[in-house]
Amino acid sequence: MIPEHAPLLAPFEPPPFEIINARGAGRTVVVCDHASNRVPRRLAGLGLSPAQLATHIAWDPGAREVAQRLAQQLDAPLVTSGYSRLVIDCNRPLSSDESVAFTSANIVVPGNRAITAADRALRAEALFRPYHRAITEVLDQRCAAGRPIVLLSVHSFTPDLNGSHRPWQVSFSYGRDSRLALLLIDALAAQGEFVVGHNEPYDVDDTTDYTIPVHGEQRGLPHVLIEVRQDELATTEDCAGWAVRLAAAYWRSEPSLLS
Repeated sequence: MIPEHAPLLAPFEPPPFEIINARGAGRTVVVCDHASNRVPRRLAGLGLSPAQLATHIAWDPGAREVAQRLAQQLDAPLVTSGYSRLVIDCNRPLSSDESVAFTSANIVVPGNRAITAADRALRAEALFRPYHRAITEVLDQRCAAGRPIVLLSVHSFTPDLNGSHRPWQVSFSYGRDSRLALLLIDALAAQGEFVVGHNEPYDVDDTTDYTIPVHGEQRGLPHVLIEVRQDELATTEDCAGWAVRLAAAYWRSEPSLLS
């Protein structure tokens, strides 16, 4: 439990989000909800070991690298979260049971088991809301300038879950608006023999997702959630390769999307 009135982040700790290339001239805005496995020092690693915090339960390994390189390819602003999804998940509604997870992949998160409503609210105010305000501000600035906006949210997923292999190398997910996802699926197919998922391993839903429903669907912006399998992102070169492929797929799709 955090002492009453104490801030979650110490003055020396990094901010809850980062904006890179804020004035990018491209038509896309790239975001990465699970970019970091950092835990505020005050939370003492949530009672988990460094080895546990290095795994996918704490973040999306490789996603930030792909997102940053993709944003460079597209000359896009990039907004990344600064802290682990286990502290508070920036892609879950605050009302969701998964907003602050008690367990993940059958691993108990001790620092979340006895969390109070006040501590939950403090995490939201310190981390969740600033991150989403940053996305809102980037989008608002571009809307005010009359610039077309396409929202790309970058994630990664585990190769296996509960003993089942996930065959897709990359997948494009959506909820109500399939426009960009379907264009990207076709565009990537034109690049070679890839196993491409369609709403895999999950689709986008208001109860389990926040970023796309709020910043994409509610604004009526073209959007997609990009998922790359984590074993495809084992090295910097792997991440760079997927950024190039995804950028090429986007460029092939953009004329049809914005016509």
